[in-house]
Amino acid sequence: MIFLTALPLFWIMISASRGGHWGAWMPSSISAFEGTCVSIPCRFDFPDELRPAVVHGVWYFNSPYPKNYPPVVFKSRTQVVHESFQGRSRLLGDLGLRNCTLLLSNVSPELGGKYYFRGDLGGYNQYTFSEHSVLDIVNTPNIVVPPEVVAGTEVEVSCMVPDNCPELRPELSWLGHEGLGEPAVLGRLREDEGTWVQVSLLHFVPTREANGHRLGCQASFPNTTLQFEGYASLDVKYPPVIVEMNSSVEAIEGSHVSLLCGADSNPPPLLTWMRDGTVLREAVAESLLLELEEVTPAEDGVYACLAENAYGQDNRTVGLSVMYAPWKPTVNGTMVAVEGETVSILCSTQSNPDPILTIFKEKQILSTVIYESELQLELPAVSPEDDGEYWCVAENQYGQRATAFNLSVEFAPVLLLESHCAAARDTVQCLCVVKSNPEPSVAFELPSRNVTVNESEREFVYSERSGLVLTSILTLRGQAQAPPRVICTARNLYGAKSLELPFQGAHRLMWAKIGPVGAVVTFAILIAIVCYITQTRRKKNVTESPSFSAGDNPPVLFSSDFRISGAPEKYESERRLGSERRLLGLRGEPPELDLSYSHSDLGKRPTKDSYTLTEELAEYAEIRVK
Repeated sequence: MIFLTALPLFWIMISASRGGHWGAWMPSSISAFEGTCVSIPCRFDFPDELRPAVVHGVWYFNSPYPKNYPPVVFKSRTQVVHESFQGRSRLLGDLGLRNCTLLLSNVSPELGGKYYFRGDLGGYNQYTFSEHSVLDIVNTPNIVVPPEVVAGTEVEVSCMVPDNCPELRPELSWLGHEGLGEPAVLGRLREDEGTWVQVSLLHFVPTREANGHRLGCQASFPNTTLQFEGYASLDVKYPPVIVEMNSSVEAIEGSHVSLLCGADSNPPPLLTWMRDGTVLREAVAESLLLELEEVTPAEDGVYACLAENAYGQDNRTVGLSVMYAPWKPTVNGTMVAVEGETVSILCSTQSNPDPILTIFKEKQILSTVIYESELQLELPAVSPEDDGEYWCVAENQYGQRATAFNLSVEFAPVLLLESHCAAARDTVQCLCVVKSNPEPSVAFELPSRNVTVNESEREFVYSERSGLVLTSILTLRGQAQAPPRVICTARNLYGAKSLELPFQGAHRLMWAKIGPVGAVVTFAILIAIVCYITQTRRKKNVTESPSFSAGDNPPVLFSSDFRISGAPEKYESERRLGSERRLLGLRGEPPELDLSYSHSDLGKRPTKDSYTLTEELAEYAEIRVK
């Protein structure tokens, strides 16, 4: 397409001498800098049979038809031209040699347009050729950038200016090319249609930073003030690079979270927010915001931003940590165990940050871990004391949750020391207190009568359970004189235990026989006797004392010197009755009061005489009751 050398003038002359029909050849377009000149190359032909003595020619502007009176650019016959072309146009070619090349000087924008040539051979042998050349008046160099400039790939940028003025030759230089590369001037080149251009090339490897760079080319003409500049912005294509991204984000459950991803690329990238392979949001943009309303623990995790275009891709991730209070702990493990077995209980929860886990029993810490989501409690060789309610508590700075669970320890029956028999009036009540799990069956055996009474006989046995303790009460009536032997037997699937129930205080039977009325009479007699003895001793002491006179104050005997157990003893009896009721758990008539008293109940300072007398009165009262 481009030739580096000009065609010899004789080739043009030879070409023009070859005729045969009307025709003309000229560039369809040609350009020139304002203020310079332009040479429009032209040649024409006519039929051979025409042998004109002289060949004339006319150049018209913008119209080929004379009848339209177009402006005359050049006319060989008269040298009369349009005022716009006066002093600006002249013919460079020899019409006799069929060369119609036209030179225009000091061109200005109004001279831009179409130029037609008309051959005049004399007479009627005149012909206006339809071929024409369009003149373009320019003010800037033409910078040619490849349609695609990719970062990292070498590129060639050229600066081209018209060089169709034989009188002025342009010189080219690059502007703003620092850091891009060194220019190389190729020189003057001929185009296909016979026009000429001056070319300079710039080779460089662009980077993403060169995108948008303004590159210029300057054309200057020596010995003139003419100078023309042109600029082009580099459109460098490059793959995305994520330049803006949240660092790790911590948010409290229920709060609002915004995740931002920004990328630099040309063309703009397709940005995509993803989590676990699921697309959450995407758009073609330089930045993309992902809004999370009222975040939950389920949204905790790693979020990825993917940026991609036709030239590559980039991705980055950000971690979202949702802070929340512990969930209600879950307890997995053995909830029922046999005494002596090892029990393992696992308490687990979920929270962020990890909680402090603690297992309590009756406000006592059994085990605890810090910043762990699981807690293992090992109870080797469990005993009945390990039975009961436990709590697993999880807490962090955002809250606390707890779960209660029960451990049931199964074991053989154990007969407690509270088991005994007691008599009141003509009734004997026997308490059999058993601790066991599961609940035992209780039976009372009377060996002297060869009788066994169990819980199914509601008339005689009443049972009540509180926790692991079962209390069974056997009630026997008409047994005040000869209390029987009673053996309590408790049994469950882990074993059986038996115990002969002891009678509490055998001397109390006497008071049970006397009854409350007899007790009152006995105490009244006892008080009278004590008073009589005291008065007798006082008189004896007065008679024996020589210093006694009527004027002296007699010795005073205060009632506090003796402990008369009237109202105080009644109060004590009622208190004991209440205690017995709670122990027995009776629903019916409570047992009679325990009427056995200690010797000191007769007074604060009992004497030997009063002690002996008391025993005699007691025996007497027992005989009276019988």
